[in-house]
Amino acid sequence: MATAHRSSHAKQRNRARDSQTGYVQGPLKWAIALTASLGAILEVIDTSIVNVALTDIQATLGATVTEVGWVVTGYAIANVVLIPLSAWLGDVFGKKTYFVFSMVGFTLASVLCGFAVNLPMLVIARILQGLCGGGLLAKAQTILFETFSPEEQGLAQAVFGVGVIAGPAIGPTLGGYLTDTLGWRWIFFINLPIGVLAVVMAVLFLRPDSKQRVNTRRQQSIDWWGIGLLIVAVGGLQTLLEEGEKNDWFESQLITLLAIAAAVSLVLFIIRELSIKAPAVDLRVLRHRSLAAGSVYSGILGMGLYGALFAVPLFAQGVLGFSAMQTGFLLAPGALASAIMMVLLGKISSKVDARLLVGLGAIGTTLVMFDLARITPQSGTEDLFWPLVWRGATTVLMFLPLSLAALGSLPKQDISAGSGFYNLTRQLGGSIGIAILTTLLEQREAFHKSILLAKLTPYNLQTTQRLDALTALFQSRGFDATTAHHQAIASLEQLINTQSAILSYADIFRFVGIIFLCSLPLLFFLGKGGARAKAPIAH
Repeated sequence: MATAHRSSHAKQRNRARDSQTGYVQGPLKWAIALTASLGAILEVIDTSIVNVALTDIQATLGATVTEVGWVVTGYAIANVVLIPLSAWLGDVFGKKTYFVFSMVGFTLASVLCGFAVNLPMLVIARILQGLCGGGLLAKAQTILFETFSPEEQGLAQAVFGVGVIAGPAIGPTLGGYLTDTLGWRWIFFINLPIGVLAVVMAVLFLRPDSKQRVNTRRQQSIDWWGIGLLIVAVGGLQTLLEEGEKNDWFESQLITLLAIAAAVSLVLFIIRELSIKAPAVDLRVLRHRSLAAGSVYSGILGMGLYGALFAVPLFAQGVLGFSAMQTGFLLAPGALASAIMMVLLGKISSKVDARLLVGLGAIGTTLVMFDLARITPQSGTEDLFWPLVWRGATTVLMFLPLSLAALGSLPKQDISAGSGFYNLTRQLGGSIGIAILTTLLEQREAFHKSILLAKLTPYNLQTTQRLDALTALFQSRGFDATTAHHQAIASLEQLINTQSAILSYADIFRFVGIIFLCSLPLLFFLGKGGARAKAPIAH
C-alpha cells in the first residue's frame, strides 16, 4: 500500500511538472520519439529507395528512361512543396491529427504504388506519397522539440537524426535487395506494416490537439495566394533541378520558363507572406539569426549529405562495375557509423558548443572528400571503406549540433515554422547539390577526355608503345593482325573513358570538400545550441 501510495504521488508530481513546463515526462516521451522517428525514417528512405529499381520499373511498365524519371521527380516536387506548409497545416488541423493523416496517406499511397499497372498510375501515387511524406519530416522534428526538455534534446534529436542521416544509404541497400529478391513492387509494400505500426503508435502516444487553438486558427482566412505562389516557386525550382541536366539546362525553353516562373513567384511569395497577418508560411521566423544561418548551413549540409551519396553509387556502379546490392553494402558501414555516432553525440551535444562540433564536422568531411579524390583505376571496396565510414561519422558532427543550434533557441511558438523552413533548405540543398554535381561531372569528364585524346597521336612514343603492346596481346589470343589492331584501339579508348571518368569523380569530391571548407564563416552566425524559452506549450 505504501509503495502504491508513493507511486501515486510520483505520478502526480510528473503530471504537475508536465503541466508547468509543457514537456512530457517518463517513458511516454520515448514512445513519442520512436513514433515521430518512424514517420521520418519512412519518408527519407523512400526518397532514395526507388532509384535502384527504375530499370525494372521501366521494363515492367514499358516506359522510356525520361518517363520513368518522373517516378522520382514527382515525389521530390510534391515533397518540397508540402514541407514549408507543414507548420500551417498542423495549426489548422492540429499537430497530432495532421501527423496521423500524413502517416495514413503515406501508407495508402505506398500500397497504390505497389499495385500500379501503368506509369501514370505509379507517378500519381508517388505524388500523393510525396505530399503526405512532406508533412512527416518537419512535423516529426517539431514534435520532438516540443516533447523533450532542452537538457534532453540531444538524445531526442539523435533518435530522429539516425533515420535522416542513415536513410539515404539504407534506401539503395534495401531497394536493391527487395528488387533483386522479391521484385520492385515490394519496395512500396514494405511500408505497409511499418506505416500501420506508426499510425497505431501515433494514435496512442501523441498528445491530443488543443481544440481551442485549432478552432482559432481555422477562423483565420486561408492564404490561397501564398499557397499558390509557393507551389509555383518551389515546385518550379525543384522541377528545374530534377529535369535541367536532361534538357541541357537553359538551352531548353521549358527550363528557361520554369526558372523565370520560379524566380518571379518567389519574389511575390516573399512580399505576400511578409505583408499579411496570417501567412501560409511564416517567414518572420527568419528574424532569428541562428535559424537564418542554420538554414543556409542546412542547404550546404544537404549538398554534402545527398550529393556525396549521389556520387559514390555512380562511381561504384559506373566505374567499378558494382551491382545495386553491392553498392548498397558498400554504403552500409557508413550508415552504421552515422547511427553509432548519433547516439554517442546525443549524450553530449547539449553540453558542448554546437559551433565547435559543426566546425569539426565540416573540417572532417572536407578531409574525407579530399581522401576520396585520391581514387585510381585500381580503387576497390577496401579503398572506399574507411573514407565512407568517416564520412558517415563526420556528417553527424554537423547534422545533430546544427539542428540544435538552428532550432534549439527558438521560442516554442516559432519551432514548427522554423523546423519546416530548416528541413526545406536541406531538401533543396540536396537537389541543388545533385544538379550541380551531375552537370559538373559531365563537363569535367569531357574536359579530361579532350586532354587525354590530345595526347593520343601516332607521334607520341608512349601511345605507340602501348598500342603495339595491346596489339601483340590480342594477337596472342588468336586474333589476326588487323582485328588485333582494331581491338587494341578500342581497348585504348576504353582506358581513356575510364581514366577521364575517374578524374571527373575526383574533381567533384574535391568540389564538395571545398564547399564545406568555405562554409566555416557561417559558424559565427549560429547559436550555441543552448536551452530554449521555457514557457508552456499551447495545445
